[in-house]
Amino acid sequence: MAAITASMVAELRAKTDAPMMECKKALTEAEGNMDKAEELLRVKLGNKASKAADRITAEGVVTASIEGTTGALLEVNCQTDFVTKNDSFLAMANAAAQLIVKNNPADVAALVALPYSQDGFGPTLEDVRKGLVGKIGENMNFRRFKRFEGGSKLASYLHGTRIGVVVEYTGDDTAAKDVAMHVAAMKPVALQSADVPAELIEKERSVATAKAAESGKPADIAAKMIEGSVQKYLKEVSLFNQPFVKNDKQTVEQMLKAANTTVKGFTLYVVGEGIEKKVDDFAAEVAAQVAAAKGA
Repeated sequence: MAAITASMVAELRAKTDAPMMECKKALTEAEGNMDKAEELLRVKLGNKASKAADRITAEGVVTASIEGTTGALLEVNCQTDFVTKNDSFLAMANAAAQLIVKNNPADVAALVALPYSQDGFGPTLEDVRKGLVGKIGENMNFRRFKRFEGGSKLASYLHGTRIGVVVEYTGDDTAAKDVAMHVAAMKPVALQSADVPAELIEKERSVATAKAAESGKPADIAAKMIEGSVQKYLKEVSLFNQPFVKNDKQTVEQMLKAANTTVKGFTLYVVGEGIEKKVDDFAAEVAAQVAAAKGA
C-alpha cells in the first residue's frame, strides 16, 4: 500500500478543487496513483473536480512572429513570474520567434545554435540564454515551437504572454482573428469531432462509464448515457461545433461560412501546459530546518 503524504493530497487538491478529505480518500483508493485519483474524483464530484485541472504552474511566455504566410509560435519557460516581465528575457523570446521564421530550424537544438547577440552576450542564441541565466539568476529555456509555411494566410492572437494562438486560413482576416481569440478563450483540442485524439475520447468514455455504473440504471439506458456524454464532450472540444464566443447563437463553423472563410488548422500554446511543478512538502521542510537548528 503506497503511503499517502500531505504533499500528494495538496497536489491533488490544487488540480481538482476537491475537498481535502475527498482527495485523501481518492488517493488511498487509487493506491497513490495521481491520475487515477483525479479520475475517481471526477466520477464522484462531476465537473467540479476538473475546474482547476488546467492551472499552469510553470512560468514563461508564449510569443509569435508572422511575416506574410510564414510564421512561428514559441514557448520560453522560466522559474518565476517576475522574470516574464524582464525586458531582456522578453527581447530574447521575441527575437527567437523571428529567428524561427527566417531560418526554419529543425528543432530547439538547431534554434539555439543560430547566430544572435544581445546584452553583450553571443554569438549564438544559446550563449545569450546562458548569459541571461547568469545575469538574472534564474534558469530559462526554449521549450517548444511550431513554424508555419504552407501558403495559407496566418492570424495570431496573444492573450497577455501566457496564451498564444496561430490560425491557418483562407478568407476574411477579421473572421480569422476572431477565431484565434475564440481558441484562446475556449481551448478546443481539434477542428472537428472526428479529429479529437482517441486517447482523450477513451478517457472521457471511461469517466462516463463509471458515472453510469454508479447511477444504477439498466444496461440499455446506461449505454445511452455513456454515448450521450461522449458526444457532448466531442462537441464541446471541437472548434467548429463550439458556440462562437462573440455570438453564442451560432457555431464557429456557421460564423466562418457566413464570412466565406475556411480555417485549415490552429495551434494553441498555454505556458507550462503539461509541465508538473515541484510540490514541496512544507511540513517536512520546516521539521528538517528545526532539526538542523537544534543540531547546530
